[in-house]
Amino acid sequence: MRLIAYLSAAITLLLTGTMAGFFFAYSSSVMLGLDVAGAGHAIPAMQAINLAVRNPVFFVAFFGTPAAALVTAVLFLATRRPMAAALFLIAGLVYFLGALLPTALVNVPMNEALATATAPADPQAALKLWSDFSVPWTWWNTLRTVFSALSLLVVGLAIFVSGRHQPAHKFRSR
Repeated sequence: MRLIAYLSAAITLLLTGTMAGFFFAYSSSVMLGLDVAGAGHAIPAMQAINLAVRNPVFFVAFFGTPAAALVTAVLFLATRRPMAAALFLIAGLVYFLGALLPTALVNVPMNEALATATAPADPQAALKLWSDFSVPWTWWNTLRTVFSALSLLVVGLAIFVSGRHQPAHKFRSR
């Protein structure tokens, strides 16, 4: 059972790190690159990205992260590692509340609104449309990045704690 718990911990670590990196890449390069490309190019590019991201590989990582954390918490609870179990549960909740929910409640609705837009021929109108989208979208994405990174940190702490030797009992009677 302990081996399964550690394999689950490794999967949780991999998924959490993948998502933290995914969100980080958008805030630190993708959105900046689209800004440099100009609104007339950024709008259709982001529309294409939003269509392409809806794929099984992304869905496994995105939705699998909190599920893996929960499964791992249960497994560590079963192997009598309650502190590690609690930390995996916290990591999953941090990711769920700070990354998954904002995605569903903010970023996806913004993406859907952008999907119906046509890039205006007028450069000023295109810039306004893009700025009205990209500035708040990037802010929320950066929030998702921070929470995903925090979740990753908690997963690392959980793995560290899980490996610490825990004595079978606190005190011995003489």
